[in-house]
Amino acid sequence: MPLQTSLFTGLAGLSVHSRMLDVTGNNISNVNTIAFKKSRISFETQISQTLRNGSAPSADLGGTNPAQSGLGVRLGSIHRDFSDGGFMPSGISTEMAIEGSGFFILNDNGSERYTRAGNFTLDRDYNLVAANGGLVQGYGVDEEFSIVEGILTDVNIPIGVLTVADATTEVRFKGNLHAGGDTATQGSLITTQALYSDALATVAATSATALNSVYDTAGGAVLFSTGDVITVTGMSKGGATLPDHTFEVGPANTTGSDDYGTTLGDLLDFLDEHIGIDSAVSGGIQVSDGVTAIDGTVWPAGQVVVLGNTGEKNDLSMEAASIIVNQATSPTTPFTFTKQQSADGESVRTTFVVYDTLANPVLVDLTVVLEGKSNSGTTWRFYAQSEDDSDLDRTMTNGLLSFDTNGNYVSSTVGAISIDRDSTGAFTPLQVSLTFESDGESVYALADQQENSEVSAYYQDGSPMGTLEDFNVNSDGELIGVFSNGLMRTLGRIPLATLANSMGLEEVSANMYRTSVNSGIAVVVNPGSSGAGTIIGRATELSNVELSDEFITLISASTGFSANARVITTSERLIQELLASVR
Repeated sequence: MPLQTSLFTGLAGLSVHSRMLDVTGNNISNVNTIAFKKSRISFETQISQTLRNGSAPSADLGGTNPAQSGLGVRLGSIHRDFSDGGFMPSGISTEMAIEGSGFFILNDNGSERYTRAGNFTLDRDYNLVAANGGLVQGYGVDEEFSIVEGILTDVNIPIGVLTVADATTEVRFKGNLHAGGDTATQGSLITTQALYSDALATVAATSATALNSVYDTAGGAVLFSTGDVITVTGMSKGGATLPDHTFEVGPANTTGSDDYGTTLGDLLDFLDEHIGIDSAVSGGIQVSDGVTAIDGTVWPAGQVVVLGNTGEKNDLSMEAASIIVNQATSPTTPFTFTKQQSADGESVRTTFVVYDTLANPVLVDLTVVLEGKSNSGTTWRFYAQSEDDSDLDRTMTNGLLSFDTNGNYVSSTVGAISIDRDSTGAFTPLQVSLTFESDGESVYALADQQENSEVSAYYQDGSPMGTLEDFNVNSDGELIGVFSNGLMRTLGRIPLATLANSMGLEEVSANMYRTSVNSGIAVVVNPGSSGAGTIIGRATELSNVELSDEFITLISASTGFSANARVITTSERLIQELLASVR
C-alpha cells in the first residue's frame, strides 16, 4: 500500500504542476496583451491519512503527536491579479486606461460585458467600440450639453459631423475714457436749400408735400418723379462711411429698394434711419416752418434741417452728391447740403461682433460721448447702433455711464441692447447685455496724457458655427469635444462598473468578463467616486505580467514536475523489486 500511495501522490503532483505550467504559460503568452491580468495558482493538500492518533500526557508518560501521511496535492485556487499594469501614452483620443479599480462597460451583441482594455476606436456610425466591436456604454447629453446620468447608452462621438454655435448673451468692455476732454455741447447742423410745393416757389414745402411736387426754384423742374430711385451714398459719421441705401419714390416698392414713400416726410424718415440719429436724446431731421427755432435758430420755411447727436464721433458729413436720383441713368442731385456747425465733445467709437442663434455675425457700433462733469464724477452717454439690425433704422438704444471722482465705473442706466433679427430665421430679438466692469477688467474715466479715449470689447460669449474636430476624456470620465470655432462642449461621460468581488468574474474572449454568482452585481459609478479608479485619456493599460516572476514560477513548476516524475519512477522500481522478490 505505501508504494501505491507514493505512485498516487506522484501522479497528483504531476497533474497540479502541469496546471501550474498552463497558468504560467498563459501569463507569459499574454505579456503584451492590452490590460491583461495575470493569474496565480495555489495548491493544497488533497487527503491526509492518520496512521496513529496522538495521545495526551499522563502522570507517567508524555504526550505523543498523531502520525499522519499526506496522500497527494490538488489544485486549491487560481486567483486573478487585478492590480494596475503600466500605462502607455498613445496620443489617440479614443484610447483610455483605468488607474485603480473598475471596468469599462460594453454592450456585446446584447450582453453586458466588462473590460479593462481601453484600446477603443470609432466605427462608421461614430460609435465608440472595443477591438471586438463591443459598444462602449456611457451617459449622453441633452440639447444644452448637460450630462443625462442614470441611463446607459452607446457612446457616440460624431467627429467632423456635429456642429455647434452659441448666440451672444454678454459683451464685456475695458478701456479708459479721457475725462480731461471737452464736454459735448452740440451736434452737427446741416441744412439744404429751401424747398417748395409749387412750381412758382411761393408755398414752402412741408413733410406732407408729395415728392413729385417738390421744387427748389421758381419755374424749375420738379426734383422727384414717381418711380425715381434715390441712392444715399458716401455719407459719413464720425469719419466712418455709412453703407449705401436706396429709396423708391412711389406708393409701392417695385425695385427692391430699402424703403419707399410718396412724401417728403417719408424721404426724411428714411434719411434719419440711414444716418442713425437717436432723436430720443437730441436731434433729428425736419422741415423748418419758418417760425419754430431749431437748435436756437429760426431757419427759412421749407428748408430741411439735419441736427445730429453730440460728440465728435457722431459728427456728420453730407456732401452735395450724397443723394443721387436715378444714379444709373441721367443722375441728378436734388439737395445741396450746407454744414452750419460740427459736433463737439470728447467721444470714442468701437465696433464689435455678436452672434445670433444661427451663428450669423452681427456688427454693433458703440459710441461713447462725454456728457457732463460734476463734483460727483463724470457722466458719459453711449449710443448703440447696428447696420445688421433687421430693420432699416440702425439706432438701437442709448444709456448713461456714471464714474466717480476716482474714475471708477459706478453704474449704467441700460444693461442690455436688443437687436431685431426679423426674417432671418434666428430668434428675435437678440438680447445682449453690456458689462463695463467684470473679472478685474473695467472701463475707467481718467484724464489720459495722450488725450485719447479707448474702449474695446475684450469678451463676448457667442461663437460662429464650429465642427467637432477632436475630443478628450477627463479623469472623471467626462468627454469634452473640441470644435473648430474654439468652443469646448461636454459630449457625455464614460462611467465604470465596480464589483464586490472582482476575482469572481468569469473571463470570456477578447479581454472581456461577465458576472458570476460570486462576483456580485455590477454597480455603475462615475470614475473617481465610490471607490472606482480614474480614467487616463490618450493612453492604454499594459499587461501586469512580470516576466521575471513568471520565469521563477516556470522553473519552480518544472522542478516540481520533474520531482514528482522521479517519485513515480522510484515507486515503479520498488514495485518491480517487490514483485521480483516474490518470484
